[in-house]
Amino acid sequence: MNELDAVFAFLVALAVAALTTPLVARLAVRIGAVDEPRDRGLAARVTPLLGGLAILAGVLVASAIWLPITEETRGILLGAALIAAVGAIDDVVDLPPQWKLLGQIVAAIIPVAAGVKVENITFPFLGALQFGDVGGVLTVFGLVALMNVVNFSDGVDGLAAGVCSISAVAFSIIAFDLGRTGAGVLAAIVAGAALGFLFHNFHPASIFMGDCGALLLGFLLGCVAVQGSLKTNALIALVGPLAILAVPFLDTGFVIARRLKYRRAPWSADAQHFHHRFSRIGFSQRRTVLYLYAWTILLAGLAVAMRFIPYTDNHGNFNLGWSLVIGALALFVVGASVYLVVVLEILKLKRLRAWQLRRTDPDASEDEIDERVSSELETGEFGALEDQRPGSQPPPPPGPAPPAAPPASQRAP
Repeated sequence: MNELDAVFAFLVALAVAALTTPLVARLAVRIGAVDEPRDRGLAARVTPLLGGLAILAGVLVASAIWLPITEETRGILLGAALIAAVGAIDDVVDLPPQWKLLGQIVAAIIPVAAGVKVENITFPFLGALQFGDVGGVLTVFGLVALMNVVNFSDGVDGLAAGVCSISAVAFSIIAFDLGRTGAGVLAAIVAGAALGFLFHNFHPASIFMGDCGALLLGFLLGCVAVQGSLKTNALIALVGPLAILAVPFLDTGFVIARRLKYRRAPWSADAQHFHHRFSRIGFSQRRTVLYLYAWTILLAGLAVAMRFIPYTDNHGNFNLGWSLVIGALALFVVGASVYLVVVLEILKLKRLRAWQLRRTDPDASEDEIDERVSSELETGEFGALEDQRPGSQPPPPPGPAPPAAPPASQRAP
C-alpha cells in the first residue's frame, strides 16, 4: 500500500457515502428515526437520522478493496459495525445511557483484543512509558472517551463530519510518514466517508449522522490514532492526536466541567457547546462551522508541521532554528485558539449584551449592568441576542435572571 492507494480509497469511500446517504435518509424517515427541533438545538425542521450507516458503507466498501485482511483490520471493522448498530438503535428507540455505554465498551474491546492497543507512549523530553498489560484497558477507555467526545460535539450541521474529515486527513499524512501505511489508508477512508456524507449534512442539512455516525467516527479516529501514531516511538505519537482532536476535546471538556459544576449529570443535554455559544453572539450555522473548521485545520496543521519540520533528531538534540519556527507556529495557533475562545465567545458577547442592557434599561448603573452580564456569563442562562444595529427593534426590558433549565430528558448531543 502507498499514498496512491490512500487517494483511491478516499475517493471510493467518498462516492459510496455520498450515494448511499439519500437512501439512508429515506429509510430513516420510513422507520421514524428522525430528529425533532428542540429548544437547545439549532435545527429548525424535522431531519432524518442514521447518516452514520452511509459513512459505515463507505468505510466497509473501501476497506474491502484496499485494506489487507489482518486480525487487526477485522477487529476494527467488526467493532465499527457494532458501534454503528448501537448508535442506530439509539437513534430509533433512545437507549438508556448505561446500555449505550455498555455497547461502546464492547465495541472498543473487539479491536483491542485483536491487537489495536497502546503498549507504551513516548513523552517529549521524558522518553517512553511502558503500560504492559494495562495498555489494553487504557486503550478501551480512550476509545470510549473519543466516541463520546465526537458524539457530544455533534450539534450543528456539518460540524462533526467536517472536523473528523480534517482530522483523519492529518492522521493519514502523519501515519504514512511514520511508515504505518495501513493506518494511513484507513484514515484516508474515514476522511473520504465523512466528506461524502458532508455533501448532504452541510447547512442546511438534509440528514444528520445521529449517534450512529458520531460514535462510529469517534471509534474509527481512535483506532487510527492508535495504529498510526500512538503505537510508535515518535515524539509526535502523543502530541499529534491531542492537537488534531483538540477542538472536540476542548468543547467536551468545557461542557462536562460546567455540568459537574452545577451538579448535573455529565451526559445530560444542554446548550453550552461552542456552536451554541457562537450562535448566541449572532453567528450563522455556516459561519460557526467554518470558524471551527479553520480552528481544526490550524491545530492539525501544527501537528503535521511538528512531524515534518526537523526541529529534533529524535534523540533529545534540538535544532535551534527549526525549534524557533515550531515555537512561532505554536504561538500563532495558541493565539488563534485564545482569540476564538475568549474574544469571540466571551468578550464580544459581553460587550454586545452590556450595550443591549443599556438600551433597554437606560436608568441602570454601570455596576448593575456589569453584575447582570457577569451573572449571565457565569450561568450561561440567557436568550439569543437580537440584532441591535440602528433601525432594529430592541429586545424586551430585562427582568430577573431566569432559573437554570432542568436537565433535558433527551439524549446528550
